[in-house]
Amino acid sequence: MRRRRAGTVIACDEDLRDRQSMQTRAAAPDGYHTLTPRMVVSDVAGAVQFLRSTFDATGDIPEGRPAEIGIGDSLVIVSPAGERELFPALLYVYVADADDSYRRAVAAGAETLEAPLDTPYGDRRAMVRDPYGNVFQIAHRVATHAADPHL
Repeated sequence: MRRRRAGTVIACDEDLRDRQSMQTRAAAPDGYHTLTPRMVVSDVAGAVQFLRSTFDATGDIPEGRPAEIGIGDSLVIVSPAGERELFPALLYVYVADADDSYRRAVAAGAETLEAPLDTPYGDRRAMVRDPYGNVFQIAHRVATHAADPHL
């Protein structure tokens, strides 16, 4: 398939892109996305409780392996430090109400890095650091930008 953009012809093989996408998806286990974030923390139970309190996260903490915690339609792996060094995550999390999730995060012990604000790209967003060093940008959409599809 060929498309024109600004007077230039661009070759685009959508079949190849579809095949690559299918191969990538087939490599991930059921319930996982192609990209699955992981945080390595000093206290798995505490970090999971923070995720539950802030984001209504689901999932158990199995003995002898990392916790697989669901937040919305995504999965976060939470591992104990020891085999791996502490390694915090920076996650952008879309929620129904950023202000509410921000308040819940602070109540669960998070430090405010950025109080809720409206961004120029249409998100209402706050930023917090949990007691385990992970940083969360908590957002919901407030506007769409039909004029500029890149925002």
